[in-house]
Amino acid sequence: MRDEKYLELLAEKYPTEQAVCREIINLKAILSLPKGTEHFMSDLHGEYEAFCHILNNCSGVIREKVDLLFEDTLSDLDREEICTLIYYPIEKLAMIKKEGKNNEEWYRVILGELIDIARLFSSKYTRSKVRKAMPKEYAYILDELIHVQKDEDDNQLVYHRNILNTLLELQNADEFIEVLAGLIKRLAVDHLHIVGDIFDRGPCADRIMDLLMTYHSIDIEWGNHDILWMGAAAGSRACIATVIRNNLKYDNMKIMENSYGISLRNLTLFAEKIYPQIDPMEAALKAISVLLFKLEGQVILRNPDYKMEDKLLLHKVDVKRQVVEIGGKEYKIKKEEFPTVSFAAESVEEVYQLTEEEENVMEGLQMAFVNSIRLRQHIDFLYKKGSMYRIFNDNLLYHGCVPLDESGNFDGVVFGKRCYRGREYLDYAEHVARRAWSKEAKEKDRDFMWYLWCGRKSPLSGRNTKTFERTYVLDESTWYEESNPYYKFYEEEKVCNMILHEFGLYSERAHIINGHTPVRTSKGEHPVRANGKLMVIDGGFCKSYHKTTGIAGYTLIFNSHGIRIKSHQPFLSVYAALTENKDIESKSELVETEKERLMVRDTDSGKKIKEDIEALKMLLRAYREGELE
Repeated sequence: MRDEKYLELLAEKYPTEQAVCREIINLKAILSLPKGTEHFMSDLHGEYEAFCHILNNCSGVIREKVDLLFEDTLSDLDREEICTLIYYPIEKLAMIKKEGKNNEEWYRVILGELIDIARLFSSKYTRSKVRKAMPKEYAYILDELIHVQKDEDDNQLVYHRNILNTLLELQNADEFIEVLAGLIKRLAVDHLHIVGDIFDRGPCADRIMDLLMTYHSIDIEWGNHDILWMGAAAGSRACIATVIRNNLKYDNMKIMENSYGISLRNLTLFAEKIYPQIDPMEAALKAISVLLFKLEGQVILRNPDYKMEDKLLLHKVDVKRQVVEIGGKEYKIKKEEFPTVSFAAESVEEVYQLTEEEENVMEGLQMAFVNSIRLRQHIDFLYKKGSMYRIFNDNLLYHGCVPLDESGNFDGVVFGKRCYRGREYLDYAEHVARRAWSKEAKEKDRDFMWYLWCGRKSPLSGRNTKTFERTYVLDESTWYEESNPYYKFYEEEKVCNMILHEFGLYSERAHIINGHTPVRTSKGEHPVRANGKLMVIDGGFCKSYHKTTGIAGYTLIFNSHGIRIKSHQPFLSVYAALTENKDIESKSELVETEKERLMVRDTDSGKKIKEDIEALKMLLRAYREGELE
């Protein structure tokens, strides 16, 4: 009965035998095309200019294709000019006009070259898909120009030339160049994966989010910094205090006040009042730090399942002696008065209560985060396109880790009398994270967002954070943050296979693609681990990590020929790109070459197309056997 109903619905879309046959022929042809190119990037950390350039140059792929087409006919300078025009068409055209180079012959030549590049990129897609990628107002003209065929009388080429003549005559060539540049970039990358951590450290995570929201095909695997902002937008006070503290620490307040309209005025006034002798921003950092450790204490006390009582250190401070007790041992702390902490309170819970003034400050900040329209739009997008992990074309993508125990087995994590491990734990974490953003959200759900940020067995954090110790304790031996055993065992092929099998991946082509931990190439570390089964693609996009990693980010590229990793050098500036054609220097390393070229039939979308073909064959039989009219 269900099959009959399904066929009736399918028949509405394909009402005749001929319509069914046409669609089967079309879908079978698509299966024989090369798979689309996927790009994977992680840990962008607010570095908008560098990320924007990487998107514009498609991780160096556009330069490769320009060289492929024109290396024998154009100089290095001419090829660089073409690339820069594709990356920044509006800005580069303005410079070319200023220099007076934009005569009719230049337009003819550059339009021809751009059409050749677009034709090369479009060759692996159906004509229908290419046309859908074009702006509607130019789709017909672009389709004609890209798919022009030489005939014996050169009629098509004359037709082609006449189209370009009309564009020049109508002074519409600039807009057409912009459209061609956009089409080339869109065809160069079929799908983009962001494996976590868009936010924090760098100054412009909001602009990165704006850019991603316009991207044609994308998914995001949440990172610990992303989940922190998601928790803050959901109203978690501990997450809010952490976000503010992080941005004060990195001197990055513009994103709060200018980008998201979150005023820190009341916090600053409060901080100046209790710390009158120091700089206002330093005072604000001190004040928000105490607020944070109080709020974290409240979360830990409310949630004994977290097993993080050892993090309750504020009440163990002896202000008179300037020491704190950690693990039964006393350590000297930096000079600190803690004027808002009631150390003489009768209970531990009272030590972690906010004062009336702190409560007023926190209430205002909570309202500001929850009601920021632009922040809400960005977090909505993170929920729409994001997840804890993703399985895509035999690859398992996640930002942090799948927690393991000291023996290399999946570690059990208990919440509410139930033990979770492996895939089930990540599914549970995503379920609670989504509930925290819903109208049914409870305080416990918002608390869990903080746990995902820094909890000891959080799959996004993967380490035992020591924020209190790093803030106050002089002995740096207490600062060490122990990593989850996952980061020891993920070097072993059998452990990676165990994780892949847990997520239902058994193919020889299956890999884990991981972010979160910077690859220290300057110290000899390599992004490929476990005999090629796992790839860590955090290459240090953030400027503060360039010295640590020795590079400025990775892009993993997975196309029909295999997998390669491109390591990028630091981006100078858009100005240097425009005036000197300075591109990001990228080095490509082959990771895996396919024995046979991968086609659409080998992908997830190919599996879906095969299912559609089988359903259409059932419909065709029903037509031919008279079961449907």
